[in-house]
Amino acid sequence: MDSVVLMDKQGRKRLVRLGAGMLNVEGLGVLDSAKVSSSIGKPVEIAGRKFLVLSASLTDHLENIERGAQIVVAKDSASIVQRCDIMAGDLVVEGGSGSGALTLALAHAVFPDGRVVSYELREDFAGIARRNVAAAGLSGAVEVRLGDITSGITERDAKAVVLDLPEPWLAIPAAWNALAPCGHIASYSPTMEQVKETVRALKALPFVEIRTTEILEREIEVKETGVRPAFAPIGHTGYITTARKVLETLS
Repeated sequence: MDSVVLMDKQGRKRLVRLGAGMLNVEGLGVLDSAKVSSSIGKPVEIAGRKFLVLSASLTDHLENIERGAQIVVAKDSASIVQRCDIMAGDLVVEGGSGSGALTLALAHAVFPDGRVVSYELREDFAGIARRNVAAAGLSGAVEVRLGDITSGITERDAKAVVLDLPEPWLAIPAAWNALAPCGHIASYSPTMEQVKETVRALKALPFVEIRTTEILEREIEVKETGVRPAFAPIGHTGYITTARKVLETLS
């Protein structure tokens, strides 16, 4: 199913999932899917109001995601994808699907030939993640699997293992076994105590380039009257710890 964004003059956006024929959208009425999908980049009139039709981006899907667990926000997921060198065709293992926001970012990076296997303990979270992945059109690249990643990972030669768990250090040995040589691991944690335990577990195995960062984001408002920082910066959300697997470290 294709998705588009309808944006009004005030910049407010509504994500619409198109089907075949006419579509009833709450608050807007009946839409002609064919007309809307053929108007990408142009305005259409719906119920006497004009909307600009945009193709739906990953950001649009993340902004409209069904939430269960707290999500990993874009500034952090983008850093994880870059620091783990994740690209099209890669195999990525995720621990902790949650609502599936990070899953979407990983799947978007490996699409169309790669694969994300996401382990989730809770069936309700797994269901939410699967629905969000399907809504973004990425089901073909993702398997959400019920299971405890700390008990072992069946996949091998993964490009990356990404963890969003309360106790990520418990999954470090399984992650090392699953990774290809020089593969990357990333752990996302909200507290420094979690980071400390995770780094200790990484140092106990042949991992190198162990590094922890915090990403802060501040939007800048640009107007004719002046340029200034926005009043609501995105501050602390979590700490990102990354490392690379090697077979032997330098003694």
